[in-house]
Amino acid sequence: MIKRLFTSAIALAALSGAASADYTLTILHTNDFHARFEPISKYDSGCSTEDNAEGKCFGGSARLLTAVEEARARADNPVLFDGGDQFQGTLFYTYYKGKAAAEFMNKLGYDAMTVGNHEFDDGPEVLRGFMDSVDFPVLMSNADVGAEPLLADVLQKSTVIERNGEKIGLIGLTPVDTPELASPGSNIVFTEPAQAVQGEVDKLTAEGVNKIIVLSHSGYVVDKAVAEATTGVDVIVGGHSNTYLSNVSEDAKGPYPTMIGDTAIVQAYAYGKFLGELKVVFDDDGNVKEAVGEPLIMDASVAENPEAVARIAELAKPLVEIREKVVAEAAEPIIGDKDVCRVQECAMGNLVADAMLDRVKDQGVTIALANSGGLRASIDAGEVTMGEVLTVLPFQNTLSTFEVSGQTVIDALENGVSQVEEIKGRFPQVAGLKFTWDPTVAPNEGRIQEVLVMDGGDWAPIDPAATYYMVSNNFIRGGGDGYSMFTDAAHAYDFGPDLADVTAEYLAKAAPYKPYTDGRIATK
Repeated sequence: MIKRLFTSAIALAALSGAASADYTLTILHTNDFHARFEPISKYDSGCSTEDNAEGKCFGGSARLLTAVEEARARADNPVLFDGGDQFQGTLFYTYYKGKAAAEFMNKLGYDAMTVGNHEFDDGPEVLRGFMDSVDFPVLMSNADVGAEPLLADVLQKSTVIERNGEKIGLIGLTPVDTPELASPGSNIVFTEPAQAVQGEVDKLTAEGVNKIIVLSHSGYVVDKAVAEATTGVDVIVGGHSNTYLSNVSEDAKGPYPTMIGDTAIVQAYAYGKFLGELKVVFDDDGNVKEAVGEPLIMDASVAENPEAVARIAELAKPLVEIREKVVAEAAEPIIGDKDVCRVQECAMGNLVADAMLDRVKDQGVTIALANSGGLRASIDAGEVTMGEVLTVLPFQNTLSTFEVSGQTVIDALENGVSQVEEIKGRFPQVAGLKFTWDPTVAPNEGRIQEVLVMDGGDWAPIDPAATYYMVSNNFIRGGGDGYSMFTDAAHAYDFGPDLADVTAEYLAKAAPYKPYTDGRIATK
């Protein structure tokens, strides 16, 4: 059985002794699953069958099925929600797109989810196919989809479900910068979150709904801001920032739930490693009297559902030949954790940037820039399979080469460090240059203090007026993650080899590859 970790015995006593007019709702939740149908390692990447048998793995849909079934059995009025980003992250998504996600979310019995930015990675078409396949509502309040025929009149801003005779209002929330993060197309206009949420709260309240939950894929910082700026929101089930909230772990980024006024905010890290479990007690007027809970770790103590194990193995058959091919060897773990790579130089960032630059240096390219949001996992020491490389780099991005001025390079780096406080994926990993930045300076107001490039074998200050030949990926070159300064670059070619293939080949040349950092990114 899964251990139930609630805040205190007093809180449990309060729950069990609630007045007859009180209503208890148990919110089970996940977020940022990213196609991790199989168990993951401690580095959030693939975990071998042998390690899983030895109890070293976490998560996977088979464990989640068991955990959800057990949680429902002990719960008062259980509901299951997802905070977005079911799509993208492993070969399961590359091969099946949204079909595998729809199948397992239906098996788990989700009651609703919000649209994550990665649900738009392959445009509205794949999202619509997913929506047509699931048995629950998919929500997004802060966007006008009226001009997008695939989503107009289908993608709802909010909805109402019932549990034990009580109406529960649900509102979806998606990152306002989704056009920079994914490929929603030009027909969808995204809007600021708080105003959109308040509009739906007012609508639901006018319909007599007094228990309102926001399913938000906007990140912990935005969720707290939305809670401050709105009235009538009881719970925010979050995602996007992969935030671990807990009352018992030193690694937590905040308490579970985080209370902003009367609004309870929860999130459960990512990749199916935890199942969030929050008990909320409402009074007869729909006010939150108590909200207590703790994310449940999906470790070896949670039995895997055998039918799910068999089904996942069946789905994996077409992927086996691709991902089991050993392409290299790593002398040590190559760390690609987002909490590192999105705020500073990291070993995975150096690997990918070095690999990009090495591939095209014979063309005269001297600078490489990779967005940390494109790095999705770490790699264990030992043999490296193509499946592991594809887990790190799942987006099928291609190399893009182009010419820009030195000032444009500086502007790009300024954009890259502009959202470090929110741990955003635009943080730049680089090769062929060094830079120093100052986090005490306001974003986009001169955080970049120094940029050095190679000149005749020595490091020299970048010349803002000079022209530099760069390599990045097609997502960044197209303006993704805020890099709009690259969209009009000269002599651009966006159809180079797949970034995962380039990285695998670079690893193979250097086997056994020894990961490193060398101070190319410094903080003042």
